[in-house]
Amino acid sequence: MVRVYRVPPKKRNILSGLSVNTTLIFTNIVLFILFLILISTELLSIDFIALQPANIFAGQYVWTFLTSMFMHGSFFHLLVNMLSLFFIGSLVEKILGQKRYILFYLISGLIAGLSFVLLSLIFSADINAYAVGASGALFGLVGLLVLLTPNLPVYVMFIPIPIKMKYAAPGLLIVLWIISAAANIGIGNTAHLGGLIVGLIYGIYLRTRYPNKIRAIQKHFS
Repeated sequence: MVRVYRVPPKKRNILSGLSVNTTLIFTNIVLFILFLILISTELLSIDFIALQPANIFAGQYVWTFLTSMFMHGSFFHLLVNMLSLFFIGSLVEKILGQKRYILFYLISGLIAGLSFVLLSLIFSADINAYAVGASGALFGLVGLLVLLTPNLPVYVMFIPIPIKMKYAAPGLLIVLWIISAAANIGIGNTAHLGGLIVGLIYGIYLRTRYPNKIRAIQKHFS
């Protein structure tokens, strides 16, 4: 006689059914709240979390290349970046797959931070300024989509008319640069530029390595 034993299903944790992009958004929100509490209660100083060129040049707080990616300057800053990540990141994750997506996201953010630090010397920027936010990594995703889905219509900021990705990405970078210069607002333009370049480089690699797949993706979103 053959006996059949029913194996109870494995318990799944809350995050196991989430996409990588959703987990990233959740992580950003949780760490923003945690960092905010730690800073406001003076358990940690801003130097331990935010990226500052002066600290890096002094060989201090090098981990802020990573932690600064998950800290934001305000709730509005967090909201804008997470909404952008929700729409852009979901698409990029579907194209790249989970493992490549998270690796590419982190590399884009880290190099964006490195760009912010190094270019502060070239542009004679304030090396004591701090940089926080996911926008450097976001511009990496945008740069990738410029080459993989150039004709994808997207909405930029508060413009009600969809703009093709190949025009929207450089246009947004230029607009942010003008706004920061004209209104003297602290925007991490050099970090955005670094992230965008990483995305473009990876996009060139993928178009060269997988030409047929990329043509199919471009045709689908044209």
